[in-house]
Amino acid sequence: MLDRDRMRLVRVEEVRDESPTVRTLIFRDEQAYRASAGQFLMVWIPRVDEVPMSVMLDPYDREGYAALTVRRHGYSSTALYNMQVDGMIGVRGPYGRGFSATDGNVILVGGGTGLVPLLRLCRVLSARITFIMGSRSRDEVIFEELARRLVGSNGRVVVCTDDGSYGLKGYATDALKTVLDDTIGKKGERVDMVYTCGPEAMMLKVLRMAHEYGVEAQASLERIMKCGIGLCSSCCIGRYVLCRDGPVMNARDILALEEFGHYARDKSGRLIRI
Repeated sequence: MLDRDRMRLVRVEEVRDESPTVRTLIFRDEQAYRASAGQFLMVWIPRVDEVPMSVMLDPYDREGYAALTVRRHGYSSTALYNMQVDGMIGVRGPYGRGFSATDGNVILVGGGTGLVPLLRLCRVLSARITFIMGSRSRDEVIFEELARRLVGSNGRVVVCTDDGSYGLKGYATDALKTVLDDTIGKKGERVDMVYTCGPEAMMLKVLRMAHEYGVEAQASLERIMKCGIGLCSSCCIGRYVLCRDGPVMNARDILALEEFGHYARDKSGRLIRI
């Protein structure tokens, strides 16, 4: 057994409210700190469940620290959301394949807690970054300040909300089309990569749009995971086992999957429409 496969008990040292429904739990763990952008942890919530979670940056950028960002939704996520300072959780990993960093001119498109792996990616990119952040409303805009700090003066952050209560009105995909039209169409500049993570319907549009404009793309996918190490196959999508072959995959492989953006599997393994 590798060290990453052993359950490590960590103490929650701080809880940050990011929005009315989103919180970040900060803890110390060397292996999580060293995770690649896009990798995930298997997180054990005592007496509740074990679930996969993207590894979030420590907002203070302290060596040896990592974080988890969770939206209150179902039984397990609500239990993790309700975790208090000094509470104990178990972590395994990090697991999976992360993003491949690219130089040049890149666009990041994220929605909701899908921003988490993209923020970690910002830390290792030396490219010029346009970071498109989508939310439903002003109250749900998260990590804007952190994104601006990570992108720096050489890049830009574009915030959009579905209802127009903050930033641009519309979806993240609308902002992406505007950026691509302006960069490739009007200025004649090259876009070297599009990275995306968020709701699957959003990512499907992002990948199709990138393909239309002739731009390579990578996306971080999400499926139910029970083991995290490729044994149970609960996270299979097409011919891939996501915890081993992903969660980050190239657009050409994802777009060849008929179920992407349309179907997923529930905990019993049954295909359900999404």
